Amino acid sequence: MKTLTIRNVPDELHRALHRERARRGVSLNRLVVEFLGERLGLRGRSSNGLARLAGRWSEEELQAFEEATATFERVDEELWR
Repeated sequence: MKTLTIRNVPDELHRALHRERARRGVSLNRLVVEFLGERLGLRGRSSNGLARLAGRWSEEELQAFEEATATFERVDEELWR
């Protein structure tokens, strides 16, 4: 993987990217890489094909899932005796 630095991003574009990032619940880096890949016709080439079926979770959805399943992370000491 390579690193790319983008300079002189207009304020309006910067705000729009951050709005879309928040809406999708992804990092700014992921959003920009996806946008570039889509625009250049490279969408899905490195995918295993499951992303379109699985979808994505927002930060709120991930937090709710982790809270709902936290009990599964606790070890019941009585069961291990």
